[in-house]
Amino acid sequence: MPHTAVSRSHAIRRALIPAIVLTLGAPAAMVVHATVAAADESAADDAAPQDGPATGTLMLHGQGTAKSLPAVRLGTDMDVTVTGQVARVRVTQAFRNTSDTWMEASYLYPLPQDGAVDSLKMVVGQRVIVGHIQPREKARATYEAAKSSGRKAGLVEQQRPNMFSTSVANVGPGETVLISIEYQAPVAQVNGTFSLRLPLVVGPRYTPPHSLTSEVAVADANAVTAAPVLDPALTGKANPTSISVHLAPGFDVANLISRYHRIDVAGPLADRRVTLADKTVPANRDFVLEWRSASADPDLGLFAQHTAKGDYVMAAITPPANLDGVPRPPREMVFVIDNSGSMGGDSMDEAKASLIHALGTLRPQDHFNVIRFDDTMTRLFDHSVSATPDQVALATRFAESLEAQGGTEMLPALKAALEDAGTGGGNDPDVLRQIVFLTDGEISNEREMMAAIGADGGRSHVFMVGIGSAPNDFLMERMSTIGGGVYTHVGAPGEVAAKMMPLLDVLSHPAVRDLSVRVEGGSLDLTPARMPDVYAGRPLVLVGRSDKLAGTLTVSGRIGGKPWERRVDLASALPSPAIEKLWAHRRITDVEADRALGKLEDAAADTEVERIGMESGIVTRRTSLVAVDETPSRPAGARLTREELPIELPAGWDFGSLFGQDAIKTVPATEGSGDRAAMQAQMLELPQTATGFLGTVGKGLALLLAGMTGLALLLRRRRA
Repeated sequence: MPHTAVSRSHAIRRALIPAIVLTLGAPAAMVVHATVAAADESAADDAAPQDGPATGTLMLHGQGTAKSLPAVRLGTDMDVTVTGQVARVRVTQAFRNTSDTWMEASYLYPLPQDGAVDSLKMVVGQRVIVGHIQPREKARATYEAAKSSGRKAGLVEQQRPNMFSTSVANVGPGETVLISIEYQAPVAQVNGTFSLRLPLVVGPRYTPPHSLTSEVAVADANAVTAAPVLDPALTGKANPTSISVHLAPGFDVANLISRYHRIDVAGPLADRRVTLADKTVPANRDFVLEWRSASADPDLGLFAQHTAKGDYVMAAITPPANLDGVPRPPREMVFVIDNSGSMGGDSMDEAKASLIHALGTLRPQDHFNVIRFDDTMTRLFDHSVSATPDQVALATRFAESLEAQGGTEMLPALKAALEDAGTGGGNDPDVLRQIVFLTDGEISNEREMMAAIGADGGRSHVFMVGIGSAPNDFLMERMSTIGGGVYTHVGAPGEVAAKMMPLLDVLSHPAVRDLSVRVEGGSLDLTPARMPDVYAGRPLVLVGRSDKLAGTLTVSGRIGGKPWERRVDLASALPSPAIEKLWAHRRITDVEADRALGKLEDAAADTEVERIGMESGIVTRRTSLVAVDETPSRPAGARLTREELPIELPAGWDFGSLFGQDAIKTVPATEGSGDRAAMQAQMLELPQTATGFLGTVGKGLALLLAGMTGLALLLRRRRA
């Protein structure tokens, strides 16, 4: 069955009654809802968007398909500055109302799961409105009040650490409103290669029916599944995205490559300028930029920030990459492969090739099993078996036969893998028990997955392999961290060998275990609170806060039974403006991990997350950014129409596997207010069209900077 159809059909059996409840004016998208009702099976058709559901009714937004371009067009510009090992990113979204009615638009978009969002500015005409951080419910109330009174307003909310939503209210006919957010995130480093990943699309999420147990659970599912998916025939016609990167890592750059997009590069080696060769690209595939140092690979990155709240430091310490002399113990490996509908197309090919590649590295002393899942599950063997040539050949044939279909019921497969790990190899405590999970991770019940890994008590190590052009990296990173493993992303069929070989090398060696950290001559409030296992060539990244930065940081552990230690003089840290926000984000990650593992009650976790978010001025699950124009703009009595802007289908996904073959239909020659060719040609035509999309966004950004400069001067005068 199709990926989302499985979720809805199972939900119907649990009294989720489907009803189409609203259709926006052409060319807006249709949004499908499912209403939970005790006995009433009647549908509420064509309800006005502002009316909302009846009291006590649960609404679940299903992902429909947008067969035409939305009335509110969206263009996105990303401006990135990499300094040292931190990226500062400004995302400017231009909302242009092409209709003749007043509109409210909402767009679901991704950010790096370790990014800290701390700024919101809204440009309306010649005015720049600066957003403020507020507790989530208060920010929503502020936004709704402004919307009701006809004032323009912008709201940024976190739905997941890697998924945010922007809402903008009261965009008049023909108007454009710019929403600019800023965030910072650490730059990843593996085996001497640094990488910057900019997520551009949210993949459709599967919601297991068993998780819809309350209004809160349904509201959460709504938040991550509300956006319709754009018809493949219109790919590239919505949300054109431009990207520019200023790369100044503190050393001469070598081997600079863009994984999935063509780029132009200029500037000296220590100060590279990267732009898209095609100027704009569809928002259907994550942008990944990688580079190395032209000199020796750095084994230490140390940065500090001094603030009125105290000193902050970030240390990235890399253990030795060459572990050839360390004994390689026997392993018990359970491979779990996702063959649900969202894996259709390139993703299924990548997952199968990755699994077959991994099977080929098994040794005679190893044990293994293979589990496949969609909305059903199959174990290849009753329990882990010896990796004989015949058994490996059987597993290879099994992998080759898999096809993508059905829903993404990931939790039963994870529990089966955790139960299976340890049943083979005679339960020898010296055997490395490893679970390799190949999936795109497009589910909404992430918390259940993490709780299941936590319940395993560290007996097994979980290694996540994210498959496809836009995997759920929040789930992948968090499951790997809690499970004591690492996360690897395979984003294209040609990357299978290049990405799987380093991972399999990591799997064959023991990690740096029994890690401990101490500070001599000073003190640090460090995060992560629990030291993870660290693998060869992959740095341990510590972020700390202190009243005064001083002393020596010592990290020690054991590799294959032998001691390992690294000492760092904190006074040698290079200055960075971004560590405070990263520390706050990492501290919240600790709190959320304790929540998922049942070590912290929901109320206590919410209180702590809100406190940190308000204190540090970042968006969290309990804090949001809101900006309100105090000048009313929508005339009294004028109707406001809400529109969920569609997302692109991630590149490589198969539309038929996801939504079913019946969903693949040719867009009619006439639809709504104009023919298809006219709609496709009508790109994001912002005001002063001679400058085009980039020119308009550039003017808006210039206005934004001018407004901020004026605000800074005003604040200085007030202080004086």
